[in-house]
Amino acid sequence: MSKLIIDVDARGIARLTLSRPEKGNAVDTELLHLLAAALQRLRDDRTVRVMVLRGEGRHFCTGADVSGAAGIGGDRDDTGRVGIAEVCGVLNASPKPTIAVIHGACLGGGLALAASCDVRLATPDAFFAIPEVRLGFAPLSLMPFFLAACEPRFLRRYLLSGERFDATRAAAAGLLHDIRDAADLDAALADLLEAFLLAGPSAVAAAKAALLDLAANPGKLPDPAEAEAVVTSDEAREGLASFREKRRPNWYPSS
Repeated sequence: MSKLIIDVDARGIARLTLSRPEKGNAVDTELLHLLAAALQRLRDDRTVRVMVLRGEGRHFCTGADVSGAAGIGGDRDDTGRVGIAEVCGVLNASPKPTIAVIHGACLGGGLALAASCDVRLATPDAFFAIPEVRLGFAPLSLMPFFLAACEPRFLRRYLLSGERFDATRAAAAGLLHDIRDAADLDAALADLLEAFLLAGPSAVAAAKAALLDLAANPGKLPDPAEAEAVVTSDEAREGLASFREKRRPNWYPSS
């Protein structure tokens, strides 16, 4: 059985489920390769609109499988193995909206995967940690993803101590967008997916790319010609027309 379950429905919602429940969905070399290949393929698939990342069993992801040290160094090494940081980079830069749905443990590299998603939902039982310092090394290649997702002063405690923290603290630090009971989680996810499907796919991709660029280059002004092209595109014309005519835009899936 595959360590990664992929399902794409008729509306273009791709669900990726980490499937090593007996190992807490810890990522090994095989799972990292599967994730990297799936994310690249789904990114290039024009029918895919949104990606949802979850974990099977008791936990979201307990991080790298240190028993085999798979991907523990972060980036692709000289043997060609894919590291967690490389997968996080692909996930972070995806032009499609990405959602992490977290329950149970979300640790180390698993937290980096979640932090690389655009939206993070969690159940109240979720708990988090960046335990690498307790293994004697700093997770340098994952730190950009942690820092982009939560408040720096928060990281100065939990990154340096390796302590666990709960969902309430994660939300207060900006790491989580919402906490929902398990019974309400699917409804909250459905509402979020509906919102993303109503947004123009090209507009979403352009907005995300610009946001990442501006975050990396504070003070940079958007290119006027590029900004003009965006607001005069076919998608923009359809969006304005659908608003005036009080109908759903043509990019909203019919099924």
